Amino acid sequence: MTAAAASRFMTWENLIYIVDFLEASHHRSISLLGGEPTIHPDFVDFVLYLLERNFTVTVFTNGMLSAARLAQVKTYLADVSVERLHFVCNLNDPVQTPVSEKETRRVYDFLSAMGPWTAPGFNIYRTDFSLEFLFDAINRFGLKRSLRLGLTQPIPGKQNAFIRPSEIRAVVQRLYSFRDRFDLLRVKPGLDCGFPICQFTDEELGWLHRTGGPALFGCGPAFDISPDMSVYYCFPLSNYRRKSLFDFDSVEQIDAHFRATRDPIKAEPNYSRSAMGAGTRRMGCAPAGDCARRFIASSTKR
Repeated sequence: MTAAAASRFMTWENLIYIVDFLEASHHRSISLLGGEPTIHPDFVDFVLYLLERNFTVTVFTNGMLSAARLAQVKTYLADVSVERLHFVCNLNDPVQTPVSEKETRRVYDFLSAMGPWTAPGFNIYRTDFSLEFLFDAINRFGLKRSLRLGLTQPIPGKQNAFIRPSEIRAVVQRLYSFRDRFDLLRVKPGLDCGFPICQFTDEELGWLHRTGGPALFGCGPAFDISPDMSVYYCFPLSNYRRKSLFDFDSVEQIDAHFRATRDPIKAEPNYSRSAMGAGTRRMGCAPAGDCARRFIASSTKR
């Protein structure tokens, strides 16, 4: 492996530092993301080490594991409790975003092997999306009966497909149109950050509340740590005001730092079009946490 290639991967030294750091802050869960975390040369050993340190591990993957890596996963991870090891497999619509037959076969092989550990994920980047292929995958491969849904966000400094503020209501309506399928198949919709609560009607919020799936309304630090030990607020802001993990003594300090950083971002002229804003100020949203608390508190009266 070249030095340039090696620099893209987390080292053992840095991983151990991160684990010690989280443990000292009384945090016992960790997510492995990428890029694609399963291509790391020590991926399986990393997971086993984290489990040995008594962490709950979530791996975000595209499911396109090589035959050799999948064999390792089946050999060393298939006996781990589904309560301690989770995979979120981000799937693409085979019609709207087709991939090669080889890539499809790799994903199917992974889902066949690790279905009980895996929840499907889908990043929404257009308003005419379908979820039928995800329901099919859940039934076909015995996946967890929950579906992680994310809104694609603009990444400052880059050109990427994303859902614009004016399109969010159409996305919510399209999602709600699958309500009968969610209910029939007993699949929980899980909303990742980016969905403004004000774009949902009371009926739609009531459905989400009843299903019990997570809905992350609001914007708080979901800080990520890169292989070079820099820390950033979240993926859409990965190039914005990074700090070094070595500048902090605890998770609480990181959280406080990025919450303080968020206020100046909100004050910037382009906030209403930014990744963090998701257009909520332009749409007149109240603070999401306040809305959610008021809705849940009054839900028994509805």
